[in-house]
Amino acid sequence: MRDLDDDDLAYYLATGIGDIVKGTRAGGLLRGRSLARVANEVAQNWTDEVLAVHRPDDGTLSEGVSDDLSRLEKSRVWIIDVIDGTKEFSTGRSDWSVHVALVVDGHPTVASVGLPDSGRVFRSDQVDHVDGPHSGTMVISRNNPPPGSRQVADAVGLEVRPMGSAGAKMLSVLLGDADVYLHAGGQDEWDQAAPVGVALAAGLHASRLDGSPIVFNKPDTHSPDVLICRPEFTEKILAAQAAQATRT
Repeated sequence: MRDLDDDDLAYYLATGIGDIVKGTRAGGLLRGRSLARVANEVAQNWTDEVLAVHRPDDGTLSEGVSDDLSRLEKSRVWIIDVIDGTKEFSTGRSDWSVHVALVVDGHPTVASVGLPDSGRVFRSDQVDHVDGPHSGTMVISRNNPPPGSRQVADAVGLEVRPMGSAGAKMLSVLLGDADVYLHAGGQDEWDQAAPVGVALAAGLHASRLDGSPIVFNKPDTHSPDVLICRPEFTEKILAAQAAQATRT
């Protein structure tokens, strides 16, 4: 059996998950909740089997899988979301993503984020640093826009654009289509680990909204907020967010 390093394994996991999930759409035989349920289940089963074969000693954390907290005893933990943006996927939108991250001692060291409908997978070991002109845009959640986000964007001189999954929003910053991704109101570790890993590898800033680092593989998987942005926007966004927080 082929011996894969962590970077290649993350990439092939993200690619394979994307192919499996897209395949469940075949012929339009399933739609809505049925489609989302089957796609999540089939892709997760395949993922669990791959990790059992290739990384049997590592811990795992995935959405929709019972968490027995045994991962807390592990230094290496795979944090995976087979469909980030289930609503977008199940309604035929393209702004959903696949998240695969290897977290070592709380920090994402290897990550791949796939945009299956675009046929692209971004991996932390091969991502270019972000440069070029600014877009003048801040992306936020379409379904759960952060309170005060438009005021923060106005303070920094950015337009607001709602989007789907966390991975899609992060990749919009990576690709130069947005300068800032800001979220408040709660996510889980599987929403953030892979996007944060790829973002940091690309030289982007990634933190909590108070500027503190994001730590993964905690007992409570809830992660209340995230900021991913081009480094030159960091101080302005954090200051504007802090000022907005004092008003609310």
